[in-house]
Amino acid sequence: MQHFWDQPLSWGTAAIFAAGAVGVLAFVLFFVTYAIYFERKVIGWMQYRKGPNRTGPLGLLQSVADVAKLLLKEDTIPKKADKGLFVLAPVLAFVPSFAVLAMIPYSMNLQFADLNVGFLYYIALSGITTIAIVVGGWASNNKYALLGGMRSAAQMISYEVPLVISVVGCVMLSGSLNLREIVESQAGYFWQWNFIPQIIGFAVFLVAAVSELNRTPFDLPEAESELVAGYHVEYSGFRFAFFMLTEYVYVYAIAALTTLLFLGGWNAPAPQLDFIPGILWFFVKFAFIVFSLFWIRATFPRLRVDQLMGLAWKVLLPLAILNIFLTAIGIELMR
Repeated sequence: MQHFWDQPLSWGTAAIFAAGAVGVLAFVLFFVTYAIYFERKVIGWMQYRKGPNRTGPLGLLQSVADVAKLLLKEDTIPKKADKGLFVLAPVLAFVPSFAVLAMIPYSMNLQFADLNVGFLYYIALSGITTIAIVVGGWASNNKYALLGGMRSAAQMISYEVPLVISVVGCVMLSGSLNLREIVESQAGYFWQWNFIPQIIGFAVFLVAAVSELNRTPFDLPEAESELVAGYHVEYSGFRFAFFMLTEYVYVYAIAALTTLLFLGGWNAPAPQLDFIPGILWFFVKFAFIVFSLFWIRATFPRLRVDQLMGLAWKVLLPLAILNIFLTAIGIELMR
């Protein structure tokens, strides 16, 4: 069967892709708006607080009000900043975060691009955001912003190494870097999903992913007690909103990737449950990962910089390499 993305490009298919991209952008913006709301509510619940409860019914319009406030605030640019790079950095951060969503398959036939190197596509584009953060910190002409940007570059580059290596075991088991084929290789009962045979890789991936997102307990680039607000200290209004939007779009992407690589994607926990649409299973698992990221933020204190870097190179990297050897031995024994 020829899939939609395999058909020759025409004005009709181009229009459909453009409409789909606009739809995905609208859905992602909706997700970001209410992910912020639910994060506040979840953390409030875990810390015996109420969270947002005033603006709109049950506080549902609090995030909407926050977005409106950011869009209406004055856009300020420091007098001695590099104006061109200062303006470019937020856009350079957001565009790759949205572009990576093109390779995410939500079901067997629902995705924009069926890439043979889907995961490497994510890594390649997400690296551009690292450059954008450094550029934003440098262009601000602020010592704290520059230090936050350099911290972020060191952190994100360091944790990309174990993040990529932790997925090698999944690639070995499926024989492909194609995300759809990796999901297909996990069909069957839930104990056939990669999070069990790849439990070491799964743990390394989760920790490295949280650090890649610059979220607690790895939010050192934004350490407000040390750096005022990190690399975006000089940004205000909608430019600051772009950096926040980028972070939550990557939350969306990482939660989707975790679901695809380790939790069976759209596969049901048992063949008897296949009558439930696969996209529902995908979003149930996706929601669980997003909730877990909120849970981690509410639970753990921030690490020191030396602990952060030591964890990447002294713990996660050796474990990721060990996982490759154990996977190879397991595949050989199963022959």
